[in-house]
Amino acid sequence: MVMINSSTRTRCQTLLKALSKGLYERDTAIRLSLLTAVAGESIFLLGPPGVGKSLIARRLKYAFRDGVSFEYLMSKFTTPDEIFGPISIKKLKEEDKYERLTDRYLPGANIVFLDEIWKAGPAIQNALLTILNEKIYRNGTEDLVVQLRGIITASNELPPKNKSLEPIWDRFLVRLEIGNIKSFQNFVDMIVDTNDPYEDNISTDLKFSEAELNDWSKQIDIIEVPAEVLNTIQLLTVKIEEYNASPNHADHPIQIYDRRWKKAVRLMRTSAFLNGRAKVDLMDCFLLEHCLWNHPDHQIAIREMLTESIRKHGYSMAINLNALKKEVAEFEKDVAEETQIKNIIVEDQLQPLQERFYRLIKGKSTVNADLITIDDFRKLKTNEDTIISFYDENQNLLKKIRTQKGKDDKSITLNVNGELTTFQLQTSKREHTDIIYKKPHQVVLQFWEERMQKLNHYIQEQQKRIKENAPDELNHLEDNLFVDTAWSKVVQANLTEVNKALEQLSLRLEKLEYNYANIEL
Repeated sequence: MVMINSSTRTRCQTLLKALSKGLYERDTAIRLSLLTAVAGESIFLLGPPGVGKSLIARRLKYAFRDGVSFEYLMSKFTTPDEIFGPISIKKLKEEDKYERLTDRYLPGANIVFLDEIWKAGPAIQNALLTILNEKIYRNGTEDLVVQLRGIITASNELPPKNKSLEPIWDRFLVRLEIGNIKSFQNFVDMIVDTNDPYEDNISTDLKFSEAELNDWSKQIDIIEVPAEVLNTIQLLTVKIEEYNASPNHADHPIQIYDRRWKKAVRLMRTSAFLNGRAKVDLMDCFLLEHCLWNHPDHQIAIREMLTESIRKHGYSMAINLNALKKEVAEFEKDVAEETQIKNIIVEDQLQPLQERFYRLIKGKSTVNADLITIDDFRKLKTNEDTIISFYDENQNLLKKIRTQKGKDDKSITLNVNGELTTFQLQTSKREHTDIIYKKPHQVVLQFWEERMQKLNHYIQEQQKRIKENAPDELNHLEDNLFVDTAWSKVVQANLTEVNKALEQLSLRLEKLEYNYANIEL
């Protein structure tokens, strides 16, 4: 069972604020760096020189008690000795062992920053692969378990395509672009700020100890991943496959392997834990935006996929809303087929001409007219003359005659010099359906009642589930320590829509039950 302590979240929040002090517009980078470090993962920062990438790494080490950092600017001439430590001459002479002195080098650090990572040679990259994936450094014949909490790598470019850098590129779980400060006020504040951003101003009681992190790691592994989160991931994988299948994206597909998905889920679990929750929620899913791109252009596409998946399907798939709608519709269809008899009636109806006229089909030789307006016809009354206009085939006015409505609603009677003459108006055959209702058999009614109870029970259970969980969910939507609060509107919209859909389905069932139970009425 996860031991949730609200003080952990408060402490983490205070720590993030302290780490960000003296940094401008670097909140996201600090948050994600701390999150990946607690999760035991790595982060890659993409950006030009001088935007604070190394400063972020140096500040991050202050989040840990007895934090030991190691940083290095890579070049094509960098040797393994410079990264992993020099060869122990004493060991080599006295014991004939090839071992490195790793203290104060990467294997002995818990926070590591490697700048210009793509310039590292194959020997360094291969050793890094094992460290990143297994937390083990093979020092001669011994496997040294490294206490590496977080590794930050940086470059002003993506890995060149003509080099075998895909394995190490795939090890960097979180990827973040960093640019110059955008706000002019923040820029001014930064250039006039005289405080030392490299100073350790974090109080000891805020810092994370190794024992705490080890204990948290076990609890993070059992954080619940609910159905709505798993469904979102499933939808996302489908959308990515559709994206890659497009001819426009054939040269730049979004390639995500199983290991990355697994690590991304653990990152979301870590977010939930540090936010003081026992389960992942849909807000945590927006962390995937930083985990799944291979090229910056992909980030926009992934963000759109995530937004659409959560906005339209977040909780609706968790409660199987589409299947529920389909079952209610099938129920309505079954009731209609059993209780309704359709009677098709064919009758004559007036046929408008150009939506303005009715045509006379008799008596043309007497009156020498062809058309009357629909508006004039509507003015006519039975046994009461009204003067209306008559027109020829070209819609030219011919004369005005005293007229009244005929004995049926498809004829007129003209009064010409006291002589009454009736004319039919042109009609066409039209079909319409009358519904005759019949009471279903008692056995059928009983079956419907059982079906109704089952559906209503399911809807009520889902409404109860949302009602009980939603308040807690809604209370912390805007308080996620690692996700922008703007995304809370997307989650909120989905919750609102699902609630509305359940209410509408409940009303449809109520109406359906009333209809088949009261057919005689």
